[in-house]
Amino acid sequence: MEPFVRLVDIEKRFGDHLAVDGLSFAVAPGEVFGFLGPNGAGKTTSIRILLDILSPDRGTVSVLGARSALAVADRVGYLPEERGLYRNMTAEGVITYLARLKGLDARTARRRARDLLERYGLGDVARRRVKQLSKGMAQKVQVLSTLAHDPDLLILDEPFSGLDPVNQQVLEQVLRDLKAAGKTVIFSTHVMQHAERLCDRILLIAKGRDIFSGTVDEAKARLDIRLRLRTEGDIAPLRALPAIKRVFRRRSEGDVAEWEFRAARSFSVERMIETCIRHRIPIRHFTMLEPSLHDVFVRLVRAEDAPAGREATT
Repeated sequence: MEPFVRLVDIEKRFGDHLAVDGLSFAVAPGEVFGFLGPNGAGKTTSIRILLDILSPDRGTVSVLGARSALAVADRVGYLPEERGLYRNMTAEGVITYLARLKGLDARTARRRARDLLERYGLGDVARRRVKQLSKGMAQKVQVLSTLAHDPDLLILDEPFSGLDPVNQQVLEQVLRDLKAAGKTVIFSTHVMQHAERLCDRILLIAKGRDIFSGTVDEAKARLDIRLRLRTEGDIAPLRALPAIKRVFRRRSEGDVAEWEFRAARSFSVERMIETCIRHRIPIRHFTMLEPSLHDVFVRLVRAEDAPAGREATT
């Protein structure tokens, strides 16, 4: 099946600043795709190129089989990074109006607006003017405005920015509902927890370049295994195990010390336990620490920023 979105070798300069540097990626139908990177990485510029708001200096773009997203605008929903609503319109009125701009008739647009507001906890403010809403409510209204015309592809630029934890959970549910409905979603963020919970695949960029592309599990596999062991025994046999890279003491309480092990992905936890049993090393506590996407993000971005020949550390 052909990708819904494909960017090939995109480059964009603003004067002497290279904002996007040879970026390529594709998004399959039905995917939730995380477009990740630190502030200033080139995420918003890339999204604007994808939507034909900006023209690339080099490279090609395909959206829903068209060379320009403008040709398929009625099938695309877009939430820009800079929010903006008509403050004197009601929440229902704004969603209805924007849905009509996408081709819906008045009755259908109004019904969709009411349904969305009810479904995501804003039914009681449907008739309030936008200027009377809290910042979080207004942002939810803008998100819902991108859905009202039932697009096949949604592109959300930093959708979680400015939302409190409760409304972040609501927005995560919106994205899960879209995925369940078979929609294709691209969202940018620099907060990794959302991407870790929601994305089928991610693209991490820094300085306008692709520094990782793949699944969340593949990203986590970039980091060493971390294990913690609390014992009062001699851990010399454990230090000698294959694939162990580093061992350090975290803390001590009397005769009991807590150790942290860093090991390559080939490391066998079962062999470590067997070694403890064979050498009578008492296990007071043992845990394996799963790396987070945030850990991967920090490591890869630091490596990108590190001087040549120097490896970034975590």
